[in-house]
Amino acid sequence: MAQVELKDVSKKFGSTQVVHGANLSISDNEFIVLVGPSGCGKSTILRMIAGLESISGGEIQINNQSVNKVAPKDRNVAMVFQNYALYPHMTVHANMAFSLKMAKMPKTEIENKVREAADILELTPYLHRKPSELSGGQRQRVAMGRAIVRNPSVFLFDEPLSNLDAQLRTQMRMELKKMHLQMKTTTIYVTHDQIEAMTLADRIVILKDGYIQQVGTPIEVYEEPDNKFVAGFIGNPPINIIAAIVHRDDGGDSISFNGCQFPITLPESCKDGDEVLAGIRPDSIKREGTLENLPVQWLVEGEIIVSEIVGSQSILEFSMGGASFIAELEGRVAARPGETMNLGFNMENLLLFDPETEQAIR
Repeated sequence: MAQVELKDVSKKFGSTQVVHGANLSISDNEFIVLVGPSGCGKSTILRMIAGLESISGGEIQINNQSVNKVAPKDRNVAMVFQNYALYPHMTVHANMAFSLKMAKMPKTEIENKVREAADILELTPYLHRKPSELSGGQRQRVAMGRAIVRNPSVFLFDEPLSNLDAQLRTQMRMELKKMHLQMKTTTIYVTHDQIEAMTLADRIVILKDGYIQQVGTPIEVYEEPDNKFVAGFIGNPPINIIAAIVHRDDGGDSISFNGCQFPITLPESCKDGDEVLAGIRPDSIKREGTLENLPVQWLVEGEIIVSEIVGSQSILEFSMGGASFIAELEGRVAARPGETMNLGFNMENLLLFDPETEQAIR
Protein backbone atom coordinates (compact mmCIF):
# COMPACT_ATOMS: atom_id res chain seq x y z
CA MET A 1 0.00 0.00 0.00
CA ALA A 2 1.28 3.47 -0.75
CA GLN A 3 0.68 7.18 -0.86
CA VAL A 4 2.01 9.07 -3.88
CA GLU A 5 2.85 12.76 -3.84
CA LEU A 6 3.80 15.04 -6.75
CA LYS A 7 5.31 18.35 -5.69
CA ASP A 8 5.80 20.98 -8.42
CA VAL A 9 6.76 18.23 -10.89
CA SER A 10 7.76 19.43 -14.33
CA LYS A 11 9.13 17.81 -17.46
CA LYS A 12 10.97 19.25 -20.44
CA PHE A 13 11.99 17.57 -23.68
CA GLY A 14 14.69 19.91 -24.91
CA SER A 15 13.20 23.39 -24.90
CA THR A 16 9.62 22.10 -24.89
CA GLN A 17 7.95 21.86 -21.50
CA VAL A 18 5.21 19.22 -21.45
CA VAL A 19 4.35 19.15 -17.72
CA HIS A 20 4.11 22.40 -15.73
CA GLY A 21 4.42 22.30 -11.94
CA ALA A 22 2.07 19.39 -11.24
CA ASN A 23 0.93 19.08 -7.62
CA LEU A 24 -1.08 16.04 -6.65
CA SER A 25 -1.62 13.98 -3.47
CA ILE A 26 -2.84 10.40 -3.96
CA SER A 27 -4.06 8.54 -0.90
CA ASP A 28 -3.42 4.91 -0.02
CA ASN A 29 -5.82 2.57 -1.87
CA GLU A 30 -7.16 5.41 -4.03
CA PHE A 31 -8.08 4.88 -7.69
CA ILE A 32 -6.92 8.02 -9.50
CA VAL A 33 -7.54 8.59 -13.21
CA LEU A 34 -5.48 11.06 -15.25
CA VAL A 35 -7.56 12.16 -18.23
CA GLY A 36 -7.18 14.66 -21.02
CA PRO A 37 -6.68 15.02 -24.77
CA SER A 38 -3.63 13.70 -26.59
CA GLY A 39 -0.48 15.62 -25.71
CA CYS A 40 -1.75 16.90 -22.34
CA GLY A 41 1.08 15.20 -20.38
CA LYS A 42 -0.86 12.43 -18.64
CA SER A 43 1.29 9.51 -19.85
CA THR A 44 4.45 11.50 -19.17
CA ILE A 45 3.36 11.97 -15.54
CA LEU A 46 2.69 8.24 -15.24
CA ARG A 47 6.10 7.37 -16.68
CA MET A 48 7.80 9.79 -14.30
CA ILE A 49 6.10 8.07 -11.35
CA ALA A 50 7.29 4.72 -12.73
CA GLY A 51 10.82 6.05 -13.18
CA LEU A 52 10.78 5.48 -16.95
CA GLU A 53 11.18 9.23 -17.50
CA SER A 54 13.41 11.52 -15.48
CA ILE A 55 11.82 14.63 -13.99
CA SER A 56 13.05 18.10 -14.89
CA GLY A 57 11.95 19.73 -11.65
CA GLY A 58 10.10 19.10 -8.42
CA GLU A 59 9.82 15.89 -6.42
CA ILE A 60 7.92 12.61 -6.51
CA GLN A 61 7.38 10.79 -3.22
CA ILE A 62 6.07 7.27 -2.59
CA ASN A 63 5.21 6.58 1.05
CA ASN A 64 6.82 9.88 2.05
CA GLN A 65 10.14 8.87 0.49
CA SER A 66 11.60 10.76 -2.47
CA VAL A 67 12.04 8.50 -5.50
CA ASN A 68 13.62 11.07 -7.81
CA LYS A 69 16.86 9.09 -7.89
CA VAL A 70 15.41 5.61 -7.27
CA ALA A 71 15.63 3.10 -10.12
CA PRO A 72 12.31 1.87 -11.57
CA LYS A 73 12.87 -1.69 -10.28
CA ASP A 74 13.27 -0.39 -6.73
CA ARG A 75 10.11 1.76 -6.61
CA ASN A 76 7.78 -1.22 -6.02
CA VAL A 77 5.39 -0.12 -8.75
CA ALA A 78 3.95 -2.24 -11.57
CA MET A 79 2.96 -0.80 -14.94
CA VAL A 80 0.47 -2.18 -17.45
CA PHE A 81 0.96 -0.86 -20.97
CA GLN A 82 -1.43 -0.21 -23.84
CA ASN A 83 0.23 -2.82 -26.08
CA TYR A 84 0.28 -5.58 -23.40
CA ALA A 85 4.06 -6.20 -23.93
CA LEU A 86 3.74 -9.99 -23.52
CA TYR A 87 6.45 -12.46 -24.51
CA PRO A 88 4.91 -14.23 -27.53
CA HIS A 89 6.96 -17.46 -27.14
CA MET A 90 5.95 -17.95 -23.49
CA THR A 91 2.74 -19.38 -22.06
CA VAL A 92 0.41 -17.32 -19.91
CA HIS A 93 1.89 -18.99 -16.83
CA ALA A 94 5.45 -18.20 -17.93
CA ASN A 95 4.59 -14.58 -18.76
CA MET A 96 3.07 -14.05 -15.33
CA ALA A 97 5.91 -15.82 -13.53
CA PHE A 98 8.79 -14.20 -15.43
CA SER A 99 9.52 -11.26 -13.10
CA LEU A 100 9.33 -13.53 -10.05
CA LYS A 101 11.81 -15.97 -11.58
CA MET A 102 14.15 -13.08 -12.37
CA ALA A 103 13.93 -12.11 -8.69
CA LYS A 104 14.92 -15.72 -7.80
CA MET A 105 11.77 -16.30 -5.78
CA PRO A 106 11.19 -19.91 -4.59
CA LYS A 107 9.24 -22.06 -7.07
CA THR A 108 6.46 -22.83 -4.60
CA GLU A 109 5.91 -19.13 -3.91
CA ILE A 110 5.93 -18.33 -7.63
CA GLU A 111 3.33 -21.01 -8.27
CA ASN A 112 1.09 -19.74 -5.47
CA LYS A 113 1.25 -16.13 -6.67
CA VAL A 114 0.54 -17.05 -10.31
CA ARG A 115 -2.40 -19.28 -9.35
CA GLU A 116 -3.82 -16.59 -7.07
CA ALA A 117 -3.59 -13.92 -9.79
CA ALA A 118 -5.05 -16.31 -12.38
CA ASP A 119 -8.03 -16.97 -10.10
CA ILE A 120 -8.65 -13.25 -9.60
CA LEU A 121 -8.55 -12.61 -13.36
CA GLU A 122 -10.31 -15.85 -14.40
CA LEU A 123 -7.25 -16.97 -16.37
CA THR A 124 -6.76 -20.41 -14.80
CA PRO A 125 -8.08 -22.33 -17.87
CA TYR A 126 -5.65 -20.46 -20.13
CA LEU A 127 -2.36 -20.78 -18.22
CA HIS A 128 -0.97 -23.26 -20.77
CA ARG A 129 -1.79 -21.09 -23.80
CA LYS A 130 0.44 -18.60 -25.59
CA PRO A 131 -0.61 -14.99 -26.25
CA SER A 132 -1.43 -15.71 -29.91
CA GLU A 133 -4.12 -18.14 -28.71
CA LEU A 134 -5.89 -15.52 -26.59
CA SER A 135 -8.42 -12.78 -27.30
CA GLY A 136 -7.53 -9.13 -26.80
CA GLY A 137 -9.32 -9.02 -23.45
CA GLN A 138 -7.55 -12.17 -22.25
CA ARG A 139 -4.15 -10.74 -23.25
CA GLN A 140 -4.92 -7.59 -21.29
CA ARG A 141 -5.78 -9.68 -18.25
CA VAL A 142 -2.46 -11.53 -18.59
CA ALA A 143 -0.67 -8.17 -18.58
CA MET A 144 -2.58 -7.26 -15.42
CA GLY A 145 -1.74 -10.64 -13.91
CA ARG A 146 1.95 -10.07 -14.53
CA ALA A 147 1.62 -6.87 -12.51
CA ILE A 148 -0.50 -8.43 -9.75
CA VAL A 149 1.97 -11.23 -8.94
CA ARG A 150 4.59 -8.67 -7.98
CA ASN A 151 2.31 -7.40 -5.18
CA PRO A 152 3.31 -3.77 -5.90
CA SER A 153 2.57 -0.76 -3.73
CA VAL A 154 1.21 1.11 -6.77
CA PHE A 155 -0.44 -0.07 -9.99
CA LEU A 156 0.14 2.15 -13.05
CA PHE A 157 -2.11 1.70 -16.09
CA ASP A 158 -1.29 3.49 -19.37
CA GLU A 159 -4.45 3.42 -21.54
CA PRO A 160 -4.80 -0.36 -21.10
CA LEU A 161 -8.19 -0.67 -22.81
CA SER A 162 -7.71 1.49 -25.89
CA ASN A 163 -6.91 -1.48 -28.17
CA LEU A 164 -10.12 -3.32 -27.26
CA ASP A 165 -13.50 -3.09 -28.96
CA ALA A 166 -16.38 -1.27 -27.25
CA GLN A 167 -17.96 -4.36 -25.68
CA LEU A 168 -14.66 -5.63 -24.30
CA ARG A 169 -13.81 -2.19 -22.92
CA THR A 170 -17.04 -2.17 -20.95
CA GLN A 171 -16.34 -5.67 -19.63
CA MET A 172 -12.74 -4.86 -18.72
CA ARG A 173 -13.76 -1.68 -16.91
CA MET A 174 -15.86 -3.83 -14.61
CA GLU A 175 -12.97 -6.28 -14.16
CA LEU A 176 -10.58 -3.47 -13.27
CA LYS A 177 -12.96 -2.01 -10.71
CA LYS A 178 -13.56 -5.42 -9.12
CA MET A 179 -9.81 -6.09 -9.04
CA HIS A 180 -9.15 -2.78 -7.30
CA LEU A 181 -11.85 -3.40 -4.70
CA GLN A 182 -10.47 -6.87 -4.04
CA MET A 183 -6.77 -6.00 -3.89
CA LYS A 184 -7.03 -2.54 -2.29
CA THR A 185 -3.88 -1.23 -3.99
CA THR A 186 -3.20 2.40 -4.92
CA THR A 187 -3.96 2.71 -8.64
CA ILE A 188 -3.07 5.46 -11.11
CA TYR A 189 -4.78 5.08 -14.47
CA VAL A 190 -4.24 7.11 -17.65
CA THR A 191 -6.89 7.42 -20.35
CA HIS A 192 -8.20 9.86 -22.94
CA ASP A 193 -11.69 8.35 -22.56
CA GLN A 194 -13.80 10.40 -20.15
CA ILE A 195 -16.30 7.54 -19.78
CA GLU A 196 -13.52 5.33 -18.35
CA ALA A 197 -12.56 8.18 -16.04
CA MET A 198 -16.11 8.73 -14.79
CA THR A 199 -16.82 5.04 -14.17
CA LEU A 200 -13.50 3.95 -12.64
CA ALA A 201 -12.15 6.84 -10.61
CA ASP A 202 -12.39 7.75 -6.96
CA ARG A 203 -10.99 11.09 -8.15
CA ILE A 204 -10.28 12.42 -11.62
CA VAL A 205 -7.29 14.59 -12.57
CA ILE A 206 -8.07 16.57 -15.73
CA LEU A 207 -5.10 17.89 -17.71
CA LYS A 208 -4.69 20.28 -20.60
CA ASP A 209 -1.39 21.36 -22.22
CA GLY A 210 0.62 19.99 -19.29
CA TYR A 211 -1.38 21.82 -16.60
CA ILE A 212 -3.72 20.22 -14.08
CA GLN A 213 -7.10 21.87 -14.62
CA GLN A 214 -9.09 20.25 -11.81
CA VAL A 215 -8.96 17.36 -9.33
CA GLY A 216 -12.21 16.00 -7.93
CA THR A 217 -14.66 13.16 -7.71
CA PRO A 218 -16.58 12.26 -10.89
CA ILE A 219 -19.66 14.04 -9.52
CA GLU A 220 -17.68 17.16 -8.59
CA VAL A 221 -16.04 17.62 -11.98
CA TYR A 222 -19.36 16.96 -13.74
CA GLU A 223 -21.57 19.22 -11.65
CA GLU A 224 -19.03 21.87 -10.58
CA PRO A 225 -16.35 22.20 -13.28
CA ASP A 226 -13.69 24.80 -12.53
CA ASN A 227 -13.55 26.08 -16.09
CA LYS A 228 -15.06 25.81 -19.56
CA PHE A 229 -12.51 23.21 -20.68
CA VAL A 230 -13.42 20.80 -17.88
CA ALA A 231 -17.14 21.37 -18.49
CA GLY A 232 -16.71 20.57 -22.17
CA PHE A 233 -14.36 17.63 -21.75
CA ILE A 234 -16.39 15.80 -19.10
CA GLY A 235 -19.85 14.68 -20.13
CA ASN A 236 -21.27 12.79 -23.09
CA PRO A 237 -23.15 14.24 -24.94
CA PRO A 238 -21.14 17.42 -24.41
CA ILE A 239 -22.43 20.44 -22.53
CA ASN A 240 -24.32 23.21 -24.37
CA ILE A 241 -22.55 26.57 -24.06
CA ILE A 242 -23.85 29.90 -25.37
CA ALA A 243 -22.79 33.54 -25.05
CA ALA A 244 -25.26 35.52 -22.93
CA ILE A 245 -25.79 38.90 -21.25
CA VAL A 246 -26.55 39.42 -17.54
CA HIS A 247 -29.55 41.54 -16.52
CA ARG A 248 -30.10 42.69 -12.92
CA ASP A 249 -33.04 45.04 -12.19
CA ASP A 250 -36.10 45.41 -9.98
CA GLY A 251 -37.81 42.65 -11.91
CA GLY A 252 -35.18 40.14 -10.85
CA ASP A 253 -32.17 38.45 -12.39
CA SER A 254 -32.08 37.10 -15.92
CA ILE A 255 -29.77 36.32 -18.82
CA SER A 256 -30.44 36.85 -22.51
CA PHE A 257 -29.05 35.65 -25.82
CA ASN A 258 -30.10 36.40 -29.40
CA GLY A 259 -33.16 38.33 -28.17
CA CYS A 260 -34.37 35.59 -25.81
CA GLN A 261 -34.48 36.51 -22.11
CA PHE A 262 -34.87 34.02 -19.27
CA PRO A 263 -35.15 34.50 -15.48
CA ILE A 264 -32.50 32.95 -13.24
CA THR A 265 -30.89 33.53 -9.84
CA LEU A 266 -27.37 34.82 -10.54
CA PRO A 267 -24.21 34.81 -8.39
CA GLU A 268 -23.56 38.11 -6.59
CA SER A 269 -20.38 38.64 -8.61
CA CYS A 270 -22.40 39.06 -11.83
CA LYS A 271 -23.15 42.69 -12.69
CA ASP A 272 -25.82 44.11 -14.96
CA GLY A 273 -24.59 44.07 -18.57
CA ASP A 274 -21.82 41.53 -17.98
CA GLU A 275 -21.08 39.07 -20.75
CA VAL A 276 -21.01 35.43 -19.64
CA LEU A 277 -20.83 31.98 -21.13
CA ALA A 278 -23.84 29.94 -20.00
CA GLY A 279 -23.65 26.15 -19.95
CA ILE A 280 -26.46 23.62 -19.58
CA ARG A 281 -25.89 19.87 -19.74
CA PRO A 282 -28.08 17.79 -22.10
CA ASP A 283 -29.53 15.77 -19.21
CA SER A 284 -30.87 19.02 -17.66
CA ILE A 285 -33.21 19.49 -20.62
CA LYS A 286 -36.53 17.63 -20.38
CA ARG A 287 -39.71 17.22 -22.40
CA GLU A 288 -42.87 19.07 -21.41
CA GLY A 289 -44.87 16.76 -19.18
CA THR A 290 -41.78 15.53 -17.32
CA LEU A 291 -41.04 18.88 -15.65
CA GLU A 292 -43.02 18.61 -12.42
CA ASN A 293 -39.99 18.06 -10.20
CA LEU A 294 -37.82 20.76 -11.76
CA PRO A 295 -37.60 23.70 -9.31
CA VAL A 296 -36.54 26.33 -11.87
CA GLN A 297 -37.46 26.12 -15.53
CA TRP A 298 -37.32 27.71 -18.90
CA LEU A 299 -40.10 26.33 -21.05
CA VAL A 300 -39.31 26.84 -24.71
CA GLU A 301 -40.31 25.62 -28.13
CA GLY A 302 -37.42 23.99 -29.93
CA GLU A 303 -37.20 23.03 -33.59
CA ILE A 304 -35.77 19.55 -34.10
CA ILE A 305 -32.61 19.38 -36.21
CA VAL A 306 -31.84 15.67 -35.78
CA SER A 307 -32.81 12.92 -33.32
CA GLU A 308 -31.26 9.61 -32.30
CA ILE A 309 -32.75 6.82 -30.16
CA VAL A 310 -30.02 5.19 -28.06
CA GLY A 311 -31.44 2.29 -26.08
CA SER A 312 -33.78 3.70 -23.45
CA GLN A 313 -32.75 7.32 -24.14
CA SER A 314 -33.05 9.78 -27.00
CA ILE A 315 -30.54 12.40 -28.12
CA LEU A 316 -32.06 15.46 -29.78
CA GLU A 317 -30.37 18.39 -31.44
CA PHE A 318 -32.72 21.34 -31.65
CA SER A 319 -32.55 25.07 -32.38
CA MET A 320 -33.83 27.91 -30.24
CA GLY A 321 -33.21 31.63 -30.63
CA GLY A 322 -30.74 30.99 -33.44
CA ALA A 323 -28.58 28.67 -31.32
CA SER A 324 -28.44 24.86 -31.39
CA PHE A 325 -28.67 22.66 -28.28
CA ILE A 326 -28.33 18.98 -27.47
CA ALA A 327 -30.90 17.33 -25.18
CA GLU A 328 -30.65 13.89 -23.58
CA LEU A 329 -34.22 12.76 -22.97
CA GLU A 330 -35.55 9.77 -21.09
CA GLY A 331 -37.47 7.25 -23.19
CA ARG A 332 -37.63 6.63 -26.92
CA VAL A 333 -38.68 9.90 -28.51
CA ALA A 334 -39.52 9.75 -32.21
CA ALA A 335 -39.03 13.22 -33.70
CA ARG A 336 -38.51 14.31 -37.28
CA PRO A 337 -36.36 17.22 -38.46
CA GLY A 338 -38.41 20.41 -38.66
CA GLU A 339 -40.91 19.39 -35.99
CA THR A 340 -41.25 21.48 -32.85
CA MET A 341 -41.23 20.25 -29.26
CA ASN A 342 -41.82 21.99 -25.94
CA LEU A 343 -38.73 21.56 -23.75
CA GLY A 344 -37.87 22.67 -20.23
CA PHE A 345 -34.46 23.64 -18.87
CA ASN A 346 -33.51 22.89 -15.24
CA MET A 347 -31.90 26.22 -14.46
CA GLU A 348 -30.59 25.09 -11.06
CA ASN A 349 -27.96 23.21 -13.08
CA LEU A 350 -26.93 26.22 -15.19
CA LEU A 351 -23.16 26.85 -15.21
CA LEU A 352 -21.63 30.26 -15.85
CA PHE A 353 -18.10 31.02 -17.10
CA ASP A 354 -16.12 34.19 -17.62
CA PRO A 355 -15.74 34.67 -21.41
CA GLU A 356 -12.16 35.97 -21.05
CA THR A 357 -10.62 33.65 -18.45
CA GLU A 358 -13.10 30.78 -19.07
CA GLN A 359 -13.09 30.19 -15.30
CA ALA A 360 -16.33 29.25 -13.52
CA ILE A 361 -18.41 32.06 -12.00
CA ARG A 362 -19.84 30.96 -8.66
